[in-house]
Amino acid sequence: MEPGRTNRADELEETGAMMARTGYCKSPSFSPDGKRIAFISNLSGTPQVWTVAVEGGWPELVTALDDTVENVLWSPEGSWLALAVAPGGGMNRQIYLVRPDGTGLRRLTKGSMENNFMGVWSPDGRRLSLSSNQRTFMVIDAYLADAESGELQLVAEGRGVCGLMDVSRDGRLGLLYRMVDRTSDSLSLVNLSNGKEVLLTPHEGPAQFNGKFSHDGKFVYMQSNKDRDRIVFARVELNSEDEHGEIEIICERDDAVLDGFALDEQGTKAALSWNVAGRNELTLFDLTTGESSRVQGLPAEIISGLRFSKDGERLVMSAQGAAALPDIWTLNLESFSFQQVTRSPHAGVRLEEMVRPELVRFAAHDGLALSGWLYRPHGTTSAPPLVLSFHGGPEAQERPEFNFTYQALLRHGIGVFAPNIRGSAGFGKTFVNLDNGPLRFDAIRDVKTCAERVVASGFADPKRLGIMGASYGGYLVLAGLTEFPELFAAGADISGIVNFETFLAHTEPWMAMISRIKYGDPETDLEMLRRLSPIHKIDNLVAPTIIFHGANDTNVPPSEAEQVLESLKRRGVPFEYIVFPDEGHGLSKTSNRVRATAAIVRWFDKHLKAE
Repeated sequence: MEPGRTNRADELEETGAMMARTGYCKSPSFSPDGKRIAFISNLSGTPQVWTVAVEGGWPELVTALDDTVENVLWSPEGSWLALAVAPGGGMNRQIYLVRPDGTGLRRLTKGSMENNFMGVWSPDGRRLSLSSNQRTFMVIDAYLADAESGELQLVAEGRGVCGLMDVSRDGRLGLLYRMVDRTSDSLSLVNLSNGKEVLLTPHEGPAQFNGKFSHDGKFVYMQSNKDRDRIVFARVELNSEDEHGEIEIICERDDAVLDGFALDEQGTKAALSWNVAGRNELTLFDLTTGESSRVQGLPAEIISGLRFSKDGERLVMSAQGAAALPDIWTLNLESFSFQQVTRSPHAGVRLEEMVRPELVRFAAHDGLALSGWLYRPHGTTSAPPLVLSFHGGPEAQERPEFNFTYQALLRHGIGVFAPNIRGSAGFGKTFVNLDNGPLRFDAIRDVKTCAERVVASGFADPKRLGIMGASYGGYLVLAGLTEFPELFAAGADISGIVNFETFLAHTEPWMAMISRIKYGDPETDLEMLRRLSPIHKIDNLVAPTIIFHGANDTNVPPSEAEQVLESLKRRGVPFEYIVFPDEGHGLSKTSNRVRATAAIVRWFDKHLKAE
């Protein structure tokens, strides 16, 4: 070997490590005076809370915990930051408060194995809403926590999942979110003194809602797809605590769904983020005139975390794209100019060289319109080895965001096709429910259609086709490898479900309860669940398979991976199994991301590129 040159194994390791070490900044939250922004970043190797001046500059580290911090909210009066911490990466998140200078850290929740989810601050900053299954593991209840005393007030008991999405200015009313199953939810007014609820969103069948009180308390603004396929911007007029109007649509599009919205403190503007086949468009909506104007020149394809500064002069967001790391940006609402606040590190990685995907549209076996994002290695002149990558959820969406695993594979000449098969979000209510229960057999058939599409179009070599995915995407990997073993030369299963019967028995009880319409009820649909479970065809899996799982995963427990391993070992199928002792459902720590990415690149390089 020439001096200064590395062998291929070292090169693969180095590429995977460089990509996985890229940073991110997300979950922005203004200080009340608008001078600083709190956010989450992995700059230290583990996601923690940082703050930075609104003009940008050197950020200050607020927390230095061993565990991952998932999100942060600055209190309205400025004295506290609320944060959600995931011990060992698990779902037993704990809610903490800390002073903006990093002092006074204390936990509001019990610190045991209960699941906790952070909500919103009350307008006076004295109370924080949170959701928890501390009363019973079977459901998620809604609580209010006193910021000073830590006392928890049970606001509403769950019949599945519930939580407070907002609190009125006078502190009397809460906006209560309820989900009984994963296909349908609702919003209600709840009196925070006596617990009386008034339903705002009566409906039949699937529907999704998300809302906030108007500044003056006269309306609830919301995302809604009641009686329609796509999510729109709507509102309900509040005549009194007990009487309200019908849902009124105030802004909609026939080519997009509403991803999210923010309201300013002055009650004059709403920022609307529209999802157009995976890319975002931002519009400002005048709440007084009903006029809407599109904001031009977004810094990247995908935006999230929209929040107005208290004075209404700036809008903050996290923005990212296939060639743009997640970073914090602000929009000056007078000049309509964007300013980059953070600059996530990317040592050794030239972002301008990252592959940007093209949107490919095609038809499923039954004619249903499908789409996906095709990433071709630079300089490709013939059909390369390619990996199909399936997102989790299943009610999620593959979007052109920065994916360090994709870019690491592409750097070594392996293409990626990331489809949105039936059951994906972002394409309307009908589409996202097309994989419920027995309809999942068609979703599995979509896996084959995707493989056939990339081969027939010349995007991939049929003898060098791989498949990977995480969570529900891992399920699709195992389904694809067992239903269509002739199609795939290698697979990567990341925290995937292999057996719906054992998954529903061992996942978090509240998760199992709300998943019965989406997946099936073990008491009434057991035969269907068994037919849908790859474990009952696991001997068909002959492709070399690498498996990753977090030891602390209580969403999809490690026992799912162990069932696959037992078969692979018994039959001598090549495999590798990597367990992360300090992670749960997904990888958050940089060291673990590095290890996993390097392993995936090595695996597919070995099994898809071997002569």
